[in-house]
Amino acid sequence: MRWSTRASVSVALLLVIGKAAAWGYSGSVAMLGSMTDSALDMTASLVTLFAVSHALQPADDDHRFGHGKAEALAGLFQASIMSGSALFLLLQSIQHITGGNVPVASEMVINVSIVAILLTLALVTFQSYVVRHTGSLAISGDHLHYKGDLLLNLGVIVAAWASAQGYAGADGIFGILIAGYIMYGAWHVGRPALDMLMDKEFSEENREKIFNVVMGSPGVIGLHDLRTRSAGRDDFIQMHIEVDGDISVHAGHFIADEVEAVVGEHFPDAEILIHIDPPSELSSQLTHNELTGDKE
Repeated sequence: MRWSTRASVSVALLLVIGKAAAWGYSGSVAMLGSMTDSALDMTASLVTLFAVSHALQPADDDHRFGHGKAEALAGLFQASIMSGSALFLLLQSIQHITGGNVPVASEMVINVSIVAILLTLALVTFQSYVVRHTGSLAISGDHLHYKGDLLLNLGVIVAAWASAQGYAGADGIFGILIAGYIMYGAWHVGRPALDMLMDKEFSEENREKIFNVVMGSPGVIGLHDLRTRSAGRDDFIQMHIEVDGDISVHAGHFIADEVEAVVGEHFPDAEILIHIDPPSELSSQLTHNELTGDKE
C-alpha cells in the first residue's frame, strides 16, 4: 500500500510538469483540464500517502478501534478538491467557447498526452494488484482517478486533433466534458468515504450470510442486535446470540467461540464481539426481525 501511494505521487508529479509545459505553449483548455486533474491526483495521492501511513498504524490506547477511518477522511478531502476544480474548469471552458480561443501547438499536446497514457497505464496496473490484495478505500479512490485519466487523456488528444483541423469549439467542449468527468469521480470517491465515516452497515447480502452462519451453528437458539461496520481495511461485527439458559457459563462461552470461528472464516479481517443471552419470550420474534430487517 505504501509503495502504491509513492508511485502515485511520482507519476502525478511527472504528469503535472509535462502538462503544464504543454498548456503553457498551446493554451489548450482541454490540456488545462488534464493538467488540473493531474494536479488533483498529485494532491490526492499525497493525502492518500499520509492517510494510508496513518491507517496502517495498529490500535493504541487512544484509538482502540484502530486508525482505519483515516482513509475515509482522505476520500472526503479528495472529493472536495475535485468538486472545486471541476467548477473552475467548467468556467474556463465556457470562457474559451464564448471568447473564441483557439489552442496552438497541437502536436505537443498530443505527444504529452500519449506519454501520460503510458505512465498512467503502468500505475493503474500496479494499483489494481494492490486493491485486490488489500481492499484499501483510499487506494481504490486513487485507482479510480487514474483509471479515468486514460479516457481523459484520449479526450485531450481528440480535442487537439479537432482544433488543428479548424474546429474552434472542440477544445472548450472537451474541457466541459472533462469537468463533468471530474465531478462524477468526486461523487464516486466521496460516497463510500461518507458511508464509512457514518458507520454504514454491511450489505444485506453479507448480513444475511452472517445470520445464516450463526443460526447454523450448534447450540445457537436465536440472534439479535447484529451490528456491522467498516473502518479502512478492518471490519467490525457485533451480535447477541441466545443459548440454552440451563447450560454452564463455560459451555455458553464455548458456543460463542465456535460462532466466532465460523464467522471469522467468512470475514477473516473482522473483529468479532459476541454477547451471550438466555432465550426469552421474544426470542423467535427478535430473530425473525433480525433476518427481515424489521426493528419494531
